[in-house]
Amino acid sequence: MPINILGIETSCDETAIAVVTDGCRLRSNIIASQVDLHSQYGGVVPEVASRQHVRDLVPVLKQAVSDSGLKMKDLDVVSVTYGPGLAGSLITGLNAAKAISFSLGLPLIGVNHLEGHIYASWLGDLDPSLDPGFPLACLIASGGHTDLLLMEGHGDYRLLGRTKDDAAGEAFDKAARILGLGFPGGPEIQRVSQGSASVERLPRAWMGDTLDFSFSGVKTALLHLAQEKGIYPPENNTLGPEETADTIRNLAGAFQESVVDVMSVKLLKMADKYGAKGLILAGGVAANARLREEITRLSPLPVIIPAPVLCTDNGAMIAACAYHQFKRGEQFGMELDIEPGLPLG
Repeated sequence: MPINILGIETSCDETAIAVVTDGCRLRSNIIASQVDLHSQYGGVVPEVASRQHVRDLVPVLKQAVSDSGLKMKDLDVVSVTYGPGLAGSLITGLNAAKAISFSLGLPLIGVNHLEGHIYASWLGDLDPSLDPGFPLACLIASGGHTDLLLMEGHGDYRLLGRTKDDAAGEAFDKAARILGLGFPGGPEIQRVSQGSASVERLPRAWMGDTLDFSFSGVKTALLHLAQEKGIYPPENNTLGPEETADTIRNLAGAFQESVVDVMSVKLLKMADKYGAKGLILAGGVAANARLREEITRLSPLPVIIPAPVLCTDNGAMIAACAYHQFKRGEQFGMELDIEPGLPLG
């Protein structure tokens, strides 16, 4: 019998709910984004995000179930992100999941948000655990995380590298602010850097022979170069509009190349060192076209990358992950609580 799982994701600023069958068949995937709400502040405001989740949860739930072609009574499992993430955001989703689980008498599965990002790769025709098979070298670049993990089986991870300061996504946001671009920074830097001559080169922090990351240095180097070029602070800019646009384009391109270069090299290095059979890119930064292109170009191994809409936060990845937890016999009771700092590996 097929297993229909409801997935609820509210770890940050997207209210996302999906229905997935058997961990791979995507029946619906509804995402209510708060980007416009937070862009005026240049970043996510936790209290604002929590209040918006409360407003959006019920209509998003109704739409997700309606679009799936099923009814609430056809669901078999309720799954929800319980960490890591913003405490106020997490608790709105968890409370909703508990209410649905209790009222319908369905099993409740708590999912690690980072593990969910990895399982976005299972949504579709390919089963990475069979083709190419374990172990898989995983790069998770999501929110405040940039981690390298070796996935040796379902639910079996070894954390081999992580950022020592800013995560890649945070660095993109801060770089975008320096360049006078919008929020979130990653898509903005990708957009403006298209056609960049890339005459500038920013430093790479290789962190010796480790698999760890550091992006604070390249962010500082960008700030100094923007000051040197006369575009920062913006109120002191004496360049004309065309020259300003060209300078921003080239600096954005240089910043993107620095981040992409380090992440690509480190992921391939890990895969080779630990005998991985394939690579998985996961998390919002994995939607970056330049990163996808570069890792695919360099890798001698199969590279599995979800569609961009499944790289950013979504409920489908939570449901896909929960399927494998459910098959292993994992269940959570009403005592399940949020863990904003929940690790993986």
